[in-house]
Amino acid sequence: MKKIVFFLFPLYIFAATDFITPMEYASSLYKNPRGIGCHKCHGDNGEGKIVATYIHKKEKKEFGGSIINNLDYDTFYRALNVRKNGMPRYFLTDKEIQSLYFYLQEKQKKENKK
Repeated sequence: MKKIVFFLFPLYIFAATDFITPMEYASSLYKNPRGIGCHKCHGDNGEGKIVATYIHKKEKKEFGGSIINNLDYDTFYRALNVRKNGMPRYFLTDKEIQSLYFYLQEKQKKENKK
């Protein structure tokens, strides 16, 4: 019996720890939630970004992602559950949305400390 416990103990310790941290998970989700990463349009820190410029009816136009690092949670949640202005619908779970919001808030805190 002692030998079995001795061999299973390391497996228990390994299984008890998370594979990645919440920040690592949130970062990977921000960079690739369902094929197209948030950072492509909203920037690395959610600061917004111009994705393309074009001419329409002889007028220069810009297409880009809005600033999302200053939104309250309810606005952020609603924005991820509607499709508008080229924003794809990702069908994220509540937990994934919470992780993305956490990621942006943590990035904003780091930015404010600089």
